[in-house]
Amino acid sequence: AINPGNSGGPLFNLAGEVVGINSQIFTRSGGFMGLSFAIPMSVALDVAEQLKAEGKVSRGWLGVVIQEVNKDLAESFGLDKPAGALVAQVLEGGPAAKGGLLVGDVILSINDAPIVMSGDLPHLVGRLKPGSKAELDVVRDGARKKLKLTIGALPEDGEILAGTAGPGVERSSNRLGVKVVELTAEQKKSLDLQGGVVITEVLDGPAALIGLRPGDVITHLNNQAIDSAKTFTRVAQELPKNRSVSMRVLRQGRASFITFKLAE
Repeated sequence: AINPGNSGGPLFNLAGEVVGINSQIFTRSGGFMGLSFAIPMSVALDVAEQLKAEGKVSRGWLGVVIQEVNKDLAESFGLDKPAGALVAQVLEGGPAAKGGLLVGDVILSINDAPIVMSGDLPHLVGRLKPGSKAELDVVRDGARKKLKLTIGALPEDGEILAGTAGPGVERSSNRLGVKVVELTAEQKKSLDLQGGVVITEVLDGPAALIGLRPGDVITHLNNQAIDSAKTFTRVAQELPKNRSVSMRVLRQGRASFITFKLAE
C-alpha cells in the first residue's frame, strides 16, 4: 500500500528482498485503497549505474508512433492472433526510418524478446543503449522479415508534427460516406507525407460510424497507400464486405490505424 509520505520507499517480497521502489498510486479515495505502482529494481539499478558513470540517464529510441494490435487489426494485416506493435508513424530521420521500418509494419519482437502488447516495445527499447544494434522481427504485407537497425538516443524535447490540411484541387465522394480533397504540396511538406487526402465532409455512412471527422488525413486504406483522391475512390470501391479493413488516419499530426467492416 502507498500512502502520502512513503512514495520512494522500498517494495519488499516475502523473502525480504527489495524488488522495487514505490512510486505512485491511483486512488479515488485519496488514501491507500487503489492500485499502487513501483519502479522495478532492475530499472532503478540501471539508472543508478548510468548516473554514477555518466551523470545522466540515456534511453534507447526508435522514432515511431505505435498502437495496439486488436483482433480486427490482426485480421486486416493477416496475423494469426492479436499481438505486436503496429507502426502508425515513422519519424523522419529517426533510427526506425534509417533502418527501413515502414508504416504498417507490425513489430513482433526485438532482439528475440516478444512484443505481446504494444506497451512492451517502449520498455524494451528504452533499456537498450543508444548506438547499440537491434534486430526486429516484423510482419509486412503478410510476410515476416528481419530488420537490423541502430538504436538512437531518446530526444530530451519531443517534436510534435504540426499543421492541418486545407482544401485541395481534386474532390471525390465514395461509398464510405466522406468527401475528400487532395493535399497541396505545402501541406504534404508540413505533414511529411508523399500523398494522402483530407476529409472535408462526413456524410451518413460508415465513416460517421467509426468517428472520422473533417480535417482527418487518410494516407492508407486496406493496406494500400493513397496518393490521390482518384486512388482513394478506387480503393474504397474495391473494399471487401464483412471483413476487417484497416485505415491509417492523421488527426492533428498524430497517426493511428483504425478498422471497420462494410456490411453491404
